[in-house]
Amino acid sequence: MMGGARGLAFAALVAAGCSTPAGPYRLDGPRTGAGVALAAYAVREECFMLGPGERIDYYFTSTAPVAFNLHYQDANAVVMPIERKGTRAASGDFVADREEAYCLTWEAGAEGALLDYRIRRLP
Repeated sequence: MMGGARGLAFAALVAAGCSTPAGPYRLDGPRTGAGVALAAYAVREECFMLGPGERIDYYFTSTAPVAFNLHYQDANAVVMPIERKGTRAASGDFVADREEAYCLTWEAGAEGALLDYRIRRLP
């Protein structure tokens, strides 16, 4: 059972229209989204498992500025190795330094957005 601040945070994400596929999963093939509609202040999250030394590359474009990050949870802290605010596009690669469930997250602003993205594991 969720309680306290954690339960409220979860409820806030649900109320904001959080759209998250079941996960985290092993990123064995590319994961893509095309024309993913984000309502005002909605969140889209893709979570996957990576082990030490495993790499991904990512790419996205958005019709309106979004807050974007790659994060994982370490006990009670959320660690964000990548964070961009108010961006319409970003791309890059990331190398995991530990076994974790990592999440790429996009949060729309007041006007919402249409999102295209690709995530893939690199050899």
